[in-house]
Amino acid sequence: MDDRSHWAPLVITPESTGAAATPDGLVGHLRGLDGLGALLTREKALVFRGFRVTPAELEEVMDLLLPSRLAYVHGNSPRTKVGQNVYTSTEYPPEFTISMHNEMSYAHSWPARLLFFCDRAPATGGATPVVDGVRWLEALDPEVRERFAGGVRYRQNLHGGTGFGKSWQDTFETGSREDVEAFLDGTGAEYEWKKDGGLRVSQERPSTARHPVTGTEVWFNQADQWHVAGLGDETAAALHRIMPEQDLPQSVSFADGSPIPADHITQVRDRGLECAVDVDWQTGDLLLVDNMLVGHGRRPFTGPRRVLVAMSD
Repeated sequence: MDDRSHWAPLVITPESTGAAATPDGLVGHLRGLDGLGALLTREKALVFRGFRVTPAELEEVMDLLLPSRLAYVHGNSPRTKVGQNVYTSTEYPPEFTISMHNEMSYAHSWPARLLFFCDRAPATGGATPVVDGVRWLEALDPEVRERFAGGVRYRQNLHGGTGFGKSWQDTFETGSREDVEAFLDGTGAEYEWKKDGGLRVSQERPSTARHPVTGTEVWFNQADQWHVAGLGDETAAALHRIMPEQDLPQSVSFADGSPIPADHITQVRDRGLECAVDVDWQTGDLLLVDNMLVGHGRRPFTGPRRVLVAMSD
């Protein structure tokens, strides 16, 4: 059994740093920290706990942890923008699990870092599971890895203001078709405007990626979240009764257009969750992750839960 089987995020506390158990203590520690990037690359994920951070101090902390905050442009998850490139975590019914994924791994470019902030911890559950991308890749059957080796093709149907799923206006944070076209032209995606005012986007992406610093190969795609089989049999059947797969808000195939078997999708989903380590939230916690080395998700919960997220390159 190798070290990856024991991996967990590094927990940084006032006790471990000698800093005061206050937001100012965390800020002072971060300002004096030499080599945050190297530390994050080595540990893959960092939890800052016990510093009693509130939304009032979040901006200053984010400026130190995220060098350049990004807008969630071309993001497919339902979120609410609550500040300067600060969003709610995925808004999904609390009784459901969100499977493991690397943020925007389906896109031409993706954030290098993610920062989660727990504004309010849930009554029960609601952990953010995190998974080592190398371990996730190695947990898959050789046949599945081989089938995915040629990459995948993602397809989006974005409505023009009214419809099922997300609109292109919300997805690209603009009401300008010209701005959307300029963005997509720079990604190599294929796209077409539909007669009903919607937008269809198709893009081919690899299924794995190599980290620019470590060179390690990680599982890096969201096929299980874009495939109807990843939603469960009942939901998949209900969606098929409503519309054909090519008209769903999002779908995925192998890069050559051939269908991905449902059992491949469920294996990817389930083994990612099985390999994950839960970060159980306490109000005021922060979680910083290397978005290539680590996937994340969400466990079901009860009671109010408010976790915010920001991203950087």
